[in-house]
Amino acid sequence: MKRVLTAKGRKVGSTRWLERQLNDPYVKRARAEGYRSRAAYKLLELDEKFGLLRGVKSVVDLGIAPGGWSQVVRKKAPGAAVAGIDLLPTDPIDGVAILHMDFMDDAAPDALREALGGPADLVLSDMAANTVGHPQTDHLRTMGLVEAGLEFACEVLRPGGAYVAKVLAGGTDNQLLAELKRHFTTVKHAKPPASRKDSSEWYVVAQGFKGQAE
Repeated sequence: MKRVLTAKGRKVGSTRWLERQLNDPYVKRARAEGYRSRAAYKLLELDEKFGLLRGVKSVVDLGIAPGGWSQVVRKKAPGAAVAGIDLLPTDPIDGVAILHMDFMDDAAPDALREALGGPADLVLSDMAANTVGHPQTDHLRTMGLVEAGLEFACEVLRPGGAYVAKVLAGGTDNQLLAELKRHFTTVKHAKPPASRKDSSEWYVVAQGFKGQAE
């Protein structure tokens, strides 16, 4: 196990984070296989379980930075159109239209649709609200992003499409779960092995979009 010497001025927490990164098998694997982040394996594992990328022709990646999920999409579905968005700058990815803007900006949904050039088969959201350390507040902020992603997914998805979003421990609340079930034939929660055991993140996987409500 590699240990990191505590540098002058470096907080103990950041030293622990560095140690964890250096000893994380997923981090090492990502470097070896050319993925920008260990998060790529979360999508690979979700895809293995749910068949998310099978036959997809167009995908939206909400919270694309640093780009690991879109790299997976390009590898597993090389012919698919991909459009991503993030507040953080993201280095170009071949075959991916990247928008450097806030998804919560009123102009974002139309910009994404235009970049994609048509309806989507899959909307992925690895967005996370900046945590403030207050569990209820953090949960509400994250659920707000999941709801915004769902609203967009319902506007852009083809019938039969899927929506995948990061949630926190406990999953979606009852109201949001009911909304997901209203629009999709199956809704499940999953914690892929690449998601760290001490992390509170889970993913909600909604498949079989029923189409626009009349």
